[in-house]
Amino acid sequence: MKYEIKTGQYQFQYLPVSMNLETELQSWLDAQARIYQLNWLLAHADDGVIWGKLRNDGLHLSGDAFPDISPPLRAVTLQQVRLFGSAAELLLWRDGSIWQTRVIQDGAGEPCEYYDESHLLWGDRVEERKDGFLLLRQGSEGLRHTPPLPQVAQLPAQLRVRHYLAYDADGQAYVAFSRLIALQ
Repeated sequence: MKYEIKTGQYQFQYLPVSMNLETELQSWLDAQARIYQLNWLLAHADDGVIWGKLRNDGLHLSGDAFPDISPPLRAVTLQQVRLFGSAAELLLWRDGSIWQTRVIQDGAGEPCEYYDESHLLWGDRVEERKDGFLLLRQGSEGLRHTPPLPQVAQLPAQLRVRHYLAYDADGQAYVAFSRLIALQ
């Protein structure tokens, strides 16, 4: 597979995490999404996958649209959450009992090389549409999830990923880190 290598700039930083994250998770994520102009949320929790979309009135979650399919966003079950958009991604994850956060932003900071690729999402048919979320089903196994996709989404949906390159002492390129950039 051939990828187009591009050049740009990125800034990588760790952020402090609110001490009240256990009780204010969604409001903290909403604030961070607005600060960094992030459009989508993808969270992995002990009890399932949670999708989200930032709108003018706040962060809308798949668990609100499809509570029987998508779990609620709760810090107690959360493993990691990614807020992402075209210019940045915020990753929040649990390291034991400690929360860690990092932000990668494009357009400022260190020069870099990168490439983008698309990953296909599960879901070959739409079962239902509600509040901007599509209930997608894959195959006879009944795998389902609820990404925030437009009503006329082309299936299979795709998750765009950016891979930032670095070089080792021998000049060999490797992917130093990656981030989500879009849901299509």
